[in-house]
Amino acid sequence: MTERSISRFPIPSLDEMPDDIRTMIEQVQEKSGFIPNVFLALAHRPAEFRAFFALHDALMDKSDGLSKAEREMIVVATSAVNECLYCVVAHGAILRIRAKNPHIADQVAINPFKADVTERERHMLDFALHVCGDAGSISDDDLQAMRNNGFTDDEIWDIGAITAFFGMSNRLANLSSMRPNDEFYSMAR
Repeated sequence: MTERSISRFPIPSLDEMPDDIRTMIEQVQEKSGFIPNVFLALAHRPAEFRAFFALHDALMDKSDGLSKAEREMIVVATSAVNECLYCVVAHGAILRIRAKNPHIADQVAINPFKADVTERERHMLDFALHVCGDAGSISDDDLQAMRNNGFTDDEIWDIGAITAFFGMSNRLANLSSMRPNDEFYSMAR
């Protein structure tokens, strides 16, 4: 098997990166034991790298509202629709860890309508997939239905914002043919 590049675009070496980006990557490497390819693939555009990860962290690292597992579940379901190998594999691993469930990521990626999820998660995923596939048809009635199912306006916004952010991320990953790290495939199995 031949080694495939992690991106169609340039991958700078760590010593070529601005100090703040190199430091961030080294911290991630220390925490996870490897450097997720998304960090390397985006590092050739420093201003976009910073903006991407600032928004990512603002959406995904919040401790109020949606749980961290719910946030990852949105990423996996919508990334599967968008055919993003990188995000399904990488965020699938994170979902398995956060949900403490070795099966959930595969279920959500393959068919979220048959996944073993709670009623709340089902409403959340249905809404995220609506935003992903037909945002132009979202109505006040759709938002009211989410409220009636127990979601706050902040949670509804987060579902939409996570879906939208990863729509962009999925397209960049597909454009660059970003490869998932091998480490992600076996995590939390």
